[in-house]
Amino acid sequence: MARKIPMRKDILSGEMFKKQDLIRIVKTKDGEVFADETGKKNGRGAYVQKDLKQVELAREKQILESKLGVSTDVLDPVYDEIIRLIYREDIPKR
Repeated sequence: MARKIPMRKDILSGEMFKKQDLIRIVKTKDGEVFADETGKKNGRGAYVQKDLKQVELAREKQILESKLGVSTDVLDPVYDEIIRLIYREDIPKR
């Protein structure tokens, strides 16, 4: 019997991807927002594709700000963290 592959929707593009191909962004009850490497931290999760172009476009258009309801000041370090995670994952592939 084939195992079911967990799928999640990328909030930037609206497309469905394998959960492992996405980065989880968490917003806690306290309003704290951060990138969750493990995918298991408590809080409301949203998923972003591991694609630098999509992340840069989202930063320009402030897509995550509107989806998560937080300010640009709060999300700037989160965007940096997402980009760092994407680069870190690309290193072993080269």
